[in-house]
Amino acid sequence: MKEKILEVKNLRTHFTSAKGVLRAVDGISFSLERGQTLGVVGESGSGKSITALSILRLLPRGAGRIVSGEILYGGEDLVKKSQREMRSYRGKRIFMIPQNPMTSLNPVFTIQNQLAEAVLRSMALKGQGLKEKMVEILNRVRIRDAGSRLNAYPHEFSGGMRQRVMISMALACQPEILIADEPTTALDVTIQAQVLKLMEDVREKSDMAIILISHDLGVIAKFCDYALVMYAGKILEMADVNILFKRSRNPYTKGLIDSLPRLGQRRKRLPTIKGQPPDLLNLPDGCPFVPRCGYAAEECGVAFPPLKEIENSHYVACWKWGDVC
Repeated sequence: MKEKILEVKNLRTHFTSAKGVLRAVDGISFSLERGQTLGVVGESGSGKSITALSILRLLPRGAGRIVSGEILYGGEDLVKKSQREMRSYRGKRIFMIPQNPMTSLNPVFTIQNQLAEAVLRSMALKGQGLKEKMVEILNRVRIRDAGSRLNAYPHEFSGGMRQRVMISMALACQPEILIADEPTTALDVTIQAQVLKLMEDVREKSDMAIILISHDLGVIAKFCDYALVMYAGKILEMADVNILFKRSRNPYTKGLIDSLPRLGQRRKRLPTIKGQPPDLLNLPDGCPFVPRCGYAAEECGVAFPPLKEIENSHYVACWKWGDVC
């Protein structure tokens, strides 16, 4: 077993509004090993992105807050760090690629201006040496004519190219953990494959750990070692990716996997999960998936089941997991 570089323990992140308290992340625990790629999957509103923002302590000021739990990085609890102290962790140790790189790259500054800032966080360079390093990094993410493209603005790059720039910033900062939040959203399948292959190459060369957040189960299956399935701010299942896709034991996970199209299967209509995700302002005492679950029993509506290890590193939160096959 490799070294654990990140441990999240019983994390709860809440948002306060005029209508009440929204439990966006509701008591989740997981760990990340060096060099591992961890997939986080679930429907919109399940708490995936808020988990990532909680790790980096980048929650909207005044609305979102971590109410309990620990985020241990190198033995240090990031929850207890001040915003000033967190600056030494963001970018340099933990880097995040957001969902939309166009909103993360400043449209009024060139790529050179923005990449230089990332390089200077970890290297004391200037002048021609700084420019040569930036060209080298852009070449590593396979941006052609890197020297001339340094003077381009973000709007002059395609979506895939902007993602490559964000990955190049991660390379410049040399973090131990890369969090990629829907990095292939709005990209065609060819560019998706190229971006994912690039991230895989980066991980292998630097032994960087990656947390990949995605709606796309196909991406999770191909790219990740281990995956956790979130729903209504909770983890419903965690397992090695191969086990998760072959022997999922939570009805929600099974529903997600069954909805995937498969080669050689001709169906008029793909199976879907009935109903809608719950209102996070009014979560039930029991399992939040009960109204949509075909396996639900009386005890499911009374209390949320514990996350139980049913086989080696395969955890399921479900009272009826033995009936799911």
